[in-house]
Amino acid sequence: MFKDKPRVAIVGAGAIGAYYGCHLARVGCDVHFLLRSDYEAVMQRGYIIRKEQEEFTVHPVQGYTDPRKIGPCDLVIVALKSTANRHLKKLVAPLVDEHTLVLTLQNGMGNTEKLAEFVPAVQILAGLCFVCLNRVEPGVIENYMAGRIFIGEFMGSYRQRTVDLVELFERAGIDCFFSRSLDESLWRKLVWNIPFNGLAIAAGGVTTDEIMASEHLTLLARELMKEVQAAARAHGHEIEDAFLDSQIEETRKMDAYKPSSMLDFVAGREVEVEAIFGEPLRRGQSKNVVMPRLETLYYLLKGLCPEPERNGSRAKNSKPRKKA
Repeated sequence: MFKDKPRVAIVGAGAIGAYYGCHLARVGCDVHFLLRSDYEAVMQRGYIIRKEQEEFTVHPVQGYTDPRKIGPCDLVIVALKSTANRHLKKLVAPLVDEHTLVLTLQNGMGNTEKLAEFVPAVQILAGLCFVCLNRVEPGVIENYMAGRIFIGEFMGSYRQRTVDLVELFERAGIDCFFSRSLDESLWRKLVWNIPFNGLAIAAGGVTTDEIMASEHLTLLARELMKEVQAAARAHGHEIEDAFLDSQIEETRKMDAYKPSSMLDFVAGREVEVEAIFGEPLRRGQSKNVVMPRLETLYYLLKGLCPEPERNGSRAKNSKPRKKA
């Protein structure tokens, strides 16, 4: 499916998009980054990727502010915050023709459906990133846990192109695996994303080590995991208790990791409340699953977090919060 040097576009070149895009560029892929606020810094000095045992720079970078200047690609990787999905068609459509595969690496649920409004469903895949990454300054990405990606097809089971895509990421040094059920993988990622992104905000803008240091917050995190587990089961996906245990143990190793939603919250940016918390809650409740802790967390975050900008201004109750 992919030639030796596939033409790749990265839409949403923050921590996730820049990290994986730079790994692909390092092994010879023809990578084009769609940039916004980081454009000047990245074009001047490139991307700096810092890992536990390694640091590397990608420079020069093929960076753009207009997707029309990139044109159709073999692969489009969408790593936008789900809050930017209202701009998705404008950013992605110029990069797609009948041969393009579109891979979303976004958090939460509902992203593939949004892409399918203008991209043929058969051309869409999704990847679930279990990784700890932060953008610490423009063009500088730090990795705290190498992690892995699970890739699945939006329509049906995996096929040869899924194999090729997994092999492409592996060639770039990324642990990558097939997902025979994309929906199951989405629920599995939410087992971590819901409690730790949510509690990091609800507890005042705290890091994962602060959550794990609190007996009460750790207990609440596990109870939220169980609600996600129950919702997944109602949708036909069995997530074993051992997986919940492993997520707790992996979090203990992260030290003072700052979940992406917490970073958005303390910076006064819009948080992915609907994709990470609202949509899973609605899907669970549609199967008559009682999820009181998630429901409470969802409405709490709705009240705390900035709302979308309207007519150039934010809603009155959406002033940026600072960490206590």
